[in-house]
Amino acid sequence: MASKHVQLVQVLFYNVSAEDNMHCKYLRPIGLTAIAWLSTALGPVFAQGILPPGDLAFLEDLTRDVVEASRVRPGEKIGAIGPNVTGGTVIRPGGRDCYPAFWIRDYAMSLESDMVTPEEQRHMLLLTASHQQDDEWPLPSGSVVTPGSIPDHISFGNKPIFYPGTLEDYEGQGGPRWGKLPCLDDAFFFVHMATQYVESTGNVEILSELVREKTLLTRLQEAYAMPPSRADTGLVYADEESRGVTFGFVDTIIHTGDLLFCSLLKLRAAEELARLAEFENEPELVKRYTGESMRLRTAIEETFALDDGLYRASTGKSAQPDVWGTAFGVYIGAFSAERTRAACERLAGAYRDGTLAWRGNVRHVLTTDDFSATTAWESTDVPVNRYQNGAYWGTPVGWVCDAIAQVDAEAAAQLAAEYVAELREGDFRKGPEFGSPWECMHPDDNHRQNPVYMTSVTCPLAAFRRILSEQSTH
Repeated sequence: MASKHVQLVQVLFYNVSAEDNMHCKYLRPIGLTAIAWLSTALGPVFAQGILPPGDLAFLEDLTRDVVEASRVRPGEKIGAIGPNVTGGTVIRPGGRDCYPAFWIRDYAMSLESDMVTPEEQRHMLLLTASHQQDDEWPLPSGSVVTPGSIPDHISFGNKPIFYPGTLEDYEGQGGPRWGKLPCLDDAFFFVHMATQYVESTGNVEILSELVREKTLLTRLQEAYAMPPSRADTGLVYADEESRGVTFGFVDTIIHTGDLLFCSLLKLRAAEELARLAEFENEPELVKRYTGESMRLRTAIEETFALDDGLYRASTGKSAQPDVWGTAFGVYIGAFSAERTRAACERLAGAYRDGTLAWRGNVRHVLTTDDFSATTAWESTDVPVNRYQNGAYWGTPVGWVCDAIAQVDAEAAAQLAAEYVAELREGDFRKGPEFGSPWECMHPDDNHRQNPVYMTSVTCPLAAFRRILSEQSTH
């Protein structure tokens, strides 16, 4: 049997003949040298067959068109919303009428797809930095925007909105439903935006650029320090009375106690800040953030790991085993080798027994881990099997495929094939009655929500490319 590294190439390609390689449009992203090596060294593996030739090219073309549909250039409106007066192009979470504002996390999560120009990246990075909160801001709703906070989204009218639940109500944002504090994850996605820009462009000087009298690097550090964190472990937490959203893709779910996903984002941000500090020749900062990442790595495993291999989402309310958090932790290398293996085995088993995915899309919680017969998560007002409470999403598919492939390449390839098949069938470019990539879906009543949704393709594309790149080096 081929190694997992060789097997995983099958997730993207199969039946690659010499004639296919001569044309090889769909293999172009990995480079002609890599193609020649792969076709020579791995011919027998390709011949086994997993996905039809051209699926990666299809996914790249679809993603490019989705990102283009999500762009809002200066002066443009989306329906009656706008115009965009931010001073540059912004990218919203999807096309058509989907989420007409600039959402920080969706954009940051899409950067690794390489579909955003350096000029666009620079504008949206500095736009986000310009709206970071410097002073405490009590809101009429009872919520409080604390120093260092990063907006949840920014309106086309250039107003920062720090909470879910409203598109552009600047004065009325917040309230008990959404937590006392702003969304916590955006602080770490801001760090990710800066790191992606600096490392992809080589423009280190931007870290010293002043944004409202503070350098960008200072603002990144203040964002990193904003989410409440345990003094001993560094884990991000949410108390009932001073709660913030752990991750925007579960912002309708109430999580309390120590928070898995936000702590994983903090771990990645610590590693990224250490790299940025190296660019700035700041050895003490390198040491600080390296130490932070090591402490978080230990605490995450000790606090959230379950015996079956998954990681629980939190230690208080809605502490169900978290599929997305577990897969993302594997993807960013947050777990030990032993725990990574256990997580991958559990996800692979869940896929094989049908409790994880439907039509190539993935649930937040396995169907066997629902809190009750009437809800997937313990604390939410969303109906079961809708939206974040049990629907199936495209966003985490690449993370899950990456994990499953480490123990069962055939199962990972099957999940990837199902994912692409759904996109081909529902491809929004076929006409207004089609909507793939959808934000989420469920078989009950053939439920579909929010068409032309960006992270449903940008995140899997980035993961599949990375998988293929890793395999080509083995």
